[in-house]
Amino acid sequence: MTNFHDLIVARRSIRRYTSDPIDPAAVKLILEAGLLAPTSKSARDWQFVAVEDAHTLELLAQCKPLGAHPIAGCKLAIVVLGNPELSDAWVEDASIAASYMQLQAADLGLGSCWIQIRNRFSADGNPAEEYVQQQLLIPDTLPVLCILTLGHPAEERKPQNVDKLLWERVHIGQWKG
Repeated sequence: MTNFHDLIVARRSIRRYTSDPIDPAAVKLILEAGLLAPTSKSARDWQFVAVEDAHTLELLAQCKPLGAHPIAGCKLAIVVLGNPELSDAWVEDASIAASYMQLQAADLGLGSCWIQIRNRFSADGNPAEEYVQQQLLIPDTLPVLCILTLGHPAEERKPQNVDKLLWERVHIGQWKG
């Protein structure tokens, strides 16, 4: 990308990936982006579980009945966790880290998709995060926010149309309803 604005206009959720592997140097940069993300009071209250094993990705894709299918087809999934004992802002902190990783992936020409786990449920009605925690041996004291899927895009998405931005939702100085 030539600049940040071009990057955020072009970045779109990608749900289908090729079978091409992701360069380990790219994986390192993506994880580094998450580790560089700011946190409330410098709590660094997030943790990440990087998963490349195809069988484990297939299992993780079963965490909820809708919207998790991209996990099975990606080359890398990053499970984003938070630690509520370190900060009450763990959701926000983990969200920023996940977004940083998605932006870094886009800058590297890779696709990504945020798969929401927190407050979602499996087909049997159990919390999706419990299923993910069980599959990856994550302690129940570390809630799962999301799973980022990453890979080389097997689909093309048009950039955002900046002419359709919802400027009416921006208020200057005070609320103007």
